[in-house]
Amino acid sequence: MTDRLKTETFFELSFNLGSFNMMEKTRPSQNEVSYGEPTKIRAGVVGATGYAGAELVRILSDHPHVTLAVLTSRQFAGARFDQVYPAVAGTVPNSCEALSLDRLVDACDVVFTALPHRIPMEIVPDLIRHGKKVVDLSADFRFNDVALYEKFYQPHAAGALCEKTVYGLCEVNEERIRKAELIGNPGCYPTSALLPLIPLIRTGMLDPNTIIIDAKSGVSGAGRSLSITAHYCEVDESFKAYKVAAHRHNPEIDMMLNRTAGESVHATFVPHLVPMSRGMLTTIYATVKNRISSEDVGQCLADTYHHRPFVRVLEEGRMPDTRNVRHTNYCDIGYKIDAKCNRLILISAIDNLIKGAAGQAVQNMNLMLGLAETSGLLRTPFAI
Repeated sequence: MTDRLKTETFFELSFNLGSFNMMEKTRPSQNEVSYGEPTKIRAGVVGATGYAGAELVRILSDHPHVTLAVLTSRQFAGARFDQVYPAVAGTVPNSCEALSLDRLVDACDVVFTALPHRIPMEIVPDLIRHGKKVVDLSADFRFNDVALYEKFYQPHAAGALCEKTVYGLCEVNEERIRKAELIGNPGCYPTSALLPLIPLIRTGMLDPNTIIIDAKSGVSGAGRSLSITAHYCEVDESFKAYKVAAHRHNPEIDMMLNRTAGESVHATFVPHLVPMSRGMLTTIYATVKNRISSEDVGQCLADTYHHRPFVRVLEEGRMPDTRNVRHTNYCDIGYKIDAKCNRLILISAIDNLIKGAAGQAVQNMNLMLGLAETSGLLRTPFAI
């Protein structure tokens, strides 16, 4: 390991009510993590050629404490990864492999499953039995309540594991994540909605039964598989709502709101598809309690997230823009109170493939393995 990595310091740029807080931190040297020096953590990505899987490969290939050990792809088994994604030529020399549990067990310390729902539940139990850390990007292990999962998805083949899984919203469940073997990585829409809402529900500032979530996502949220709704001619010059009050992320959002509020909560959730490749902008409406001010809201958010490296609370009057979080693990949050109707308006922006999927998955891995939470994720946002 180079001296630079051992002693590297970095500056974390944190937006809290518009002020720049320059906090010098020291990244832990590799011999401070459980895997010791000079061994790197061996990571496997199952489903490496989907959009979320490819982003995992990109992030992990540049992670200072990780080596890419196994990349699996059903469609591209035998092909070099840079033949599937030429943009990484010269940086990711791995070839894609067919899925083999024996290979994952032998070659990996941590495994990311970036697969459609239902498939991870068939392979994750064996990985856990062999002592592997697992971060699952599907919905299979987001719910502790198996009946709730089965109500909105399908019968669960590994229900006993659901009781042990930890919901991987890093800014909310950090301590549980650090002790976990299995993480259910949150969905993109829930991440964008829950990060602004949870602090305000915890402090009793809003009525949780008045929440309306209006979210817009880029087309990559639909995945890489062919679908007529994602065809260029269907999406270009189009802006539409879909799965209105019927999206499967709704129960995931409600689950976390229930836990936070300590009561039964149901948010009205309407997702929209916008003609851009990536990015998510979520606007949330709720009735506030006790005539609180915008300053109260801003202070609550700032107090909650001032020490969290990937949540940026904007100064009052500034609103998030998906362009400012593109290709990053940041969630930007803006807020405004409409005093005439005593309604709070919260707006968040994330990159649906990074903070909404692969970036948060790596953030979870970092916490699980005792690494700096920011390892491999501190990419300066593009200015344009």
